[in-house]
Amino acid sequence: MTITQLQYVLAVAEYKNFTLAAEKSFVTQPTLSMQVQKLEDELDVLLFDRSKKPIKVTEVGKKIVAQAKNIVNEAHRIKDIVDQEKGFIGGDFVLGIIPTIMPTLLPMFLKTFINKYPKVNLIIREQNTESLIENLRDGHLDAAIAATPLEVDFLVERPLYYEPFVGYVPKQHRLGDQKKLAPEDLEIGDILLLQDGHCFREGVLNLCRAPLRLTDTSFKLQSGSFETLVNLANEGMGMTLLPYLNTLELDERKRENLKYFKDPPPAREVSIIFHKNELKLQITEAIKDTIASVVRGAIAFQDVKIISPLGN
Repeated sequence: MTITQLQYVLAVAEYKNFTLAAEKSFVTQPTLSMQVQKLEDELDVLLFDRSKKPIKVTEVGKKIVAQAKNIVNEAHRIKDIVDQEKGFIGGDFVLGIIPTIMPTLLPMFLKTFINKYPKVNLIIREQNTESLIENLRDGHLDAAIAATPLEVDFLVERPLYYEPFVGYVPKQHRLGDQKKLAPEDLEIGDILLLQDGHCFREGVLNLCRAPLRLTDTSFKLQSGSFETLVNLANEGMGMTLLPYLNTLELDERKRENLKYFKDPPPAREVSIIFHKNELKLQITEAIKDTIASVVRGAIAFQDVKIISPLGN
């Protein structure tokens, strides 16, 4: 039994197809099939039911796959221990970021991080929260940046900052003359929201303390873009709420429509999250420290500040 054989088994279990598993493992299909077969012969059990399409993991195979994940992770941890002992921060690192954070946060820290850690091959993937959790569980992501808390048992959450909500309220809106907003001023019926699946949408609904009903709006918006929400608000279709970092890119005319909340402002917690196995932890910590430093040093506008968590 070898680590390579176990990695091939995990690939087949994930992709349910020997050809695709071989492609993802960067080997030929006959090589992968032969190694899986050798392991089955050694264990004297059938790991996969090849008569099914897609291939199905057998009951004993499921138990072995679960154990194989632990063994492969622990094998990877040995290299991590050596890297940390040598003070080496490098290699491939796959980072997921949710769509409502990616466009604003990534330009703030990416260049600084690359310059400071040139040996890290940072691979960025934009995914929604559900996909981030799934890919962290399956080992396709090394870490992710998302709105928290998520309270997933196999994940560790390290807060990076707390980002206030800001109202975008055109002058013709009923709140257009109001200097500061309070949660009780909000009416869910005239707030333009992101489409389902965005955690920022859920944060707004929670802030309004009211469920969204089909009768609350005269149209259904399917947009994942804050820019679209702002443009619709300018057309008299209502108001919207933006994460604070998104307001920094607005032009001067649009900034006139920003309404900040009375203290304490509602905010979302943004964290770096990773699997409890803590593989490549030295790179995760390097990303966390880089983001914390650039966020602390870069943002203060109209008496609104990004709040750093204790310990950062």
